[in-house]
Amino acid sequence: MTEPIDLARLRNEYQAVGLSRHDLPDEPIQLWWSWLQEAQDCGIAELNAVIVATVDPDGGPSVRTVLCKGADATGFTFFTNYMSRKGQAIAHEPRVALLFPWHQISRQVIVNGVARPVSRQESEAYFATRPRGAQLSAVASAQSSPVEDREALERRTAELEAEYDGREVPCPAHWGGFHVWPQTIEFWQGRHDRLHDRLRYIATDDGWRVERLSP
Repeated sequence: MTEPIDLARLRNEYQAVGLSRHDLPDEPIQLWWSWLQEAQDCGIAELNAVIVATVDPDGGPSVRTVLCKGADATGFTFFTNYMSRKGQAIAHEPRVALLFPWHQISRQVIVNGVARPVSRQESEAYFATRPRGAQLSAVASAQSSPVEDREALERRTAELEAEYDGREVPCPAHWGGFHVWPQTIEFWQGRHDRLHDRLRYIATDDGWRVERLSP
């Protein structure tokens, strides 16, 4: 019988490279792109995976992982079914939190902001770039809703594949993007003895202000 993992004894000594206030760029997205590049250089799989936390209409928390498909000075974009649990949660309460977890390089980025739907044009443009199978799945799936079984999903997908044979799959009206406009962006760097570096950008009317947080 395999011995159970003793979670209390799990330890990882973080790297010594620090994060100094004097080394930070004025715009947080510049540092985010730099860290993303380093994550790619280290071979991290799904480096654009981001954990999205929302608040359900009943006030309960909800969290899941999606893929970030766009980033610029104004924020971060991901795509989903608007009728999914997260889509309905955002429609009710647009304040969300994002977490980019790059454990292999002892880093994470935490974003708190407001999510808004992107334009229909942007959603359709991105949908057109998706693999055909992913397009069909987006049409077939009533995301987050109970389904009879796996076979029911596969039958529906096969029906759609036949229906759109030789034709482009249109972007469903219930599918599209959200753009998260950050209010704060925190960069976390693991350090020795758990004395981590935490530097947070805060959006103000005059640009970004930076503060250091205790680990």
